[in-house]
Amino acid sequence: MAGIRERARAEHTAEIVRLARVQVEREGASSLSLRAIARELGMVSSAIYRYFASRDELLTKLIIDSYDRLGEEVEAADAGVRRRTDFLGRWRAMSHAIRQWALAHPAEYALLFGTPVPGYAAPQDTIGPASRYTIVLIRLIVEMEGAGHRSADKVPVALRRDYARFRQRFDVAASDAMLMGGMAAWANMMGAINLELFGHLYNVIDTPGALFEAVVAQQGRLLVSGTAPPPGTSKRA
Repeated sequence: MAGIRERARAEHTAEIVRLARVQVEREGASSLSLRAIARELGMVSSAIYRYFASRDELLTKLIIDSYDRLGEEVEAADAGVRRRTDFLGRWRAMSHAIRQWALAHPAEYALLFGTPVPGYAAPQDTIGPASRYTIVLIRLIVEMEGAGHRSADKVPVALRRDYARFRQRFDVAASDAMLMGGMAAWANMMGAINLELFGHLYNVIDTPGALFEAVVAQQGRLLVSGTAPPPGTSKRA
């Protein structure tokens, strides 16, 4: 009997999550309603709280699942590049994996990277899943520097302080300059996806993916070759 109850609970939970995703896609994350899902399931509204204690708990489940799916795609894309010293190829593979996932799952992408949901504060549970896709990029940066790639860019003092705190939380064996280069590449690549996905390129760039391709190529070149420092600045990382 216990096994039957566990299976029934798992099935109900999965259906609640499925309907929540449909609701988020149709109406946006800020309109997520446990009561509306209960009505669709033919439940009394109080019954659904046996599965999720609050809207925020259900929203956290959606966010964690989406981050994990995105992380799996990026990890697989990176692993699919057989020559591990093909750093440019790995950068391109992970960047394209993020864009392809975003285009295939725009509502999920918007949930993760769009406008924050009013009144929702993500709990600690989301940190691990949210880090999965970025860990792939950080690993790339670390391996690039280990292979002799260097950045000559000068790192602002404020960022140095941030990177020092970052290293207190995570064990990252990369210089400040390489971290800055990697994060700049990441920010530019994600920005290109956001502009495309959220319609900000309308009547500006008509060819799908054209700006994204250009940004990925440009940032990849900067990552692999490094950039020259401005005249008179230090070359220290």
